[in-house]
Amino acid sequence: MTAPRDIGDADAPPDGAASVHGRGSFFGRRKGHKLRIHQADLIDNLLPHLSLDIGTSAPARLADLFDDGVDDVRLEIGFGGGEHLIAEAQSFPNIGFIGCEPYVNGMAKILTQIEAHNIGNVRLYAGDAAELLAWAPPQSLVRIDLIHPDPWPKRRHWKRRFVQDATVNAMARILKKDGEFRFVSDIDDYCAWTLAHMMRSSDFRWTAERASDWKLPWDGYTMTRYGRKAEREGRVTSYLRFRRIG
Repeated sequence: MTAPRDIGDADAPPDGAASVHGRGSFFGRRKGHKLRIHQADLIDNLLPHLSLDIGTSAPARLADLFDDGVDDVRLEIGFGGGEHLIAEAQSFPNIGFIGCEPYVNGMAKILTQIEAHNIGNVRLYAGDAAELLAWAPPQSLVRIDLIHPDPWPKRRHWKRRFVQDATVNAMARILKKDGEFRFVSDIDDYCAWTLAHMMRSSDFRWTAERASDWKLPWDGYTMTRYGRKAEREGRVTSYLRFRRIG
């Protein structure tokens, strides 16, 4: 069993800080260390232009949220420092990316990268991922990523894990046919938990055909800060992919 992360480190939150359960309650931390002056300015002035307003009706096509038009839309839940999301957005300029992260320091970090690289195909939601899933129109996403989420290792906290029957159903509703949910974790118990929840759903199929399919990252995967730390400390990461069927 791999060791659980230190979830009490407010200055270095895990990549999947957006932890919710099926009823939509938020359990993550929203603030950490004090923002730098420029980071605070980005929160005040850039974030409002990129932020989704789920208080209004969702567009019929999530692609319409992006100024230049995109072919498809993907979602990353709990993007942490934003390393993976930024790399994907730069690699696939024809894809629109929505990043969900309620932790303000993570939001400030990704805004800094968006400004520095003039990235136009990212939109952000600083809140509860379950609410975002409920707001999005059916069959509107081609992929959902959950990378190194908070494992909530204590049994009494398992209800706080993002992967629950309700969220599996919500993901099935908004993923297009053949769309994917991708899950990355170095916590054996959470990987087993995720496999159990996903494989009992008739809407998803685990894509693995051989051990290397879950032991090795998929082509083009961008290692996150937490992922590199897990490697240095000798923890083994699993890379799980589930395809929307039906």
